[in-house]
Amino acid sequence: MSIPTIKLNDGNEIPVIGFGTFQIPSDGSTYKAVKQALNFGYRHIDTAVAYFNEAEVGQAIKDSGIPRDQIWVTSKLWLQDFGYDAAAKAIDLSLEKLGLDYIDLYLIHQPYGDVPGAWRAMEDAKKDGKLKSIGVSNMTPKIWNEFVPKFSIMPSVNQVEFNPYFQQKELRKILDKDDVKLEAWAPLGQGNQSLIHDPVITKLADKYNKDVGQVILRFENQEGIIVFPKSVHESRIKSNLNIFDFELTNDDMEQIRTLDTNKGQHDPDAAGVKEMLLSSFDVHADD
Repeated sequence: MSIPTIKLNDGNEIPVIGFGTFQIPSDGSTYKAVKQALNFGYRHIDTAVAYFNEAEVGQAIKDSGIPRDQIWVTSKLWLQDFGYDAAAKAIDLSLEKLGLDYIDLYLIHQPYGDVPGAWRAMEDAKKDGKLKSIGVSNMTPKIWNEFVPKFSIMPSVNQVEFNPYFQQKELRKILDKDDVKLEAWAPLGQGNQSLIHDPVITKLADKYNKDVGQVILRFENQEGIIVFPKSVHESRIKSNLNIFDFELTNDDMEQIRTLDTNKGQHDPDAAGVKEMLLSSFDVHADD
């Protein structure tokens, strides 16, 4: 299967769907899941320093036998390593753990603290060829306007929570001005049963003889959103990729757009988020 790509504002082409590895353990489970995903045709793998599974992702890519330039790899810098020097060191460590000469996309994972210093390190790593594209994650309109005007290079993507119940309309207007692509984490709502059983979506699933997840992912794809659903179940890994053999009509799309509540499960603007995140992960615990 050939996966469609979309052009970023730096000219690089990114596959429109990838495989997410958040909360997949580094006990061999990540290796197995990534190998399965690559076998089924995925060519975009999303990991992060704070997922603690970069090494298994890299090993699965190496053992797949697929040429490196055919696989898009994303990783993310944890806020524990923000600031120029710490970020530069962390980028090299990610490359080492992944076993790669370059990372296709590297993101500011959580936008708190010395974000400008970290971004300068990422800009320099991009110039040095260590990173092909650079972007941010979890930036709300408020956080975007605080930090991005200080950047010399415009981010290529902003990876945020996105699904039919949280369509990020205000943020998308800001990103569209500079052709910044939105990537969706939790594109299927992280198990939100209301979303999974929403009558608008279930009726469309019946109409197209597709499952609910495929309808949701197809909606997001047609909205221009880059998605990477996560699963450790072989059948689900396979079915999530099977979204390119049908197309939602304009009326179908409008029906799903009306489901937007403009609220997500995570609020990056909330007080205490930085402290909560820093206390949750120590990415140097095993160094």
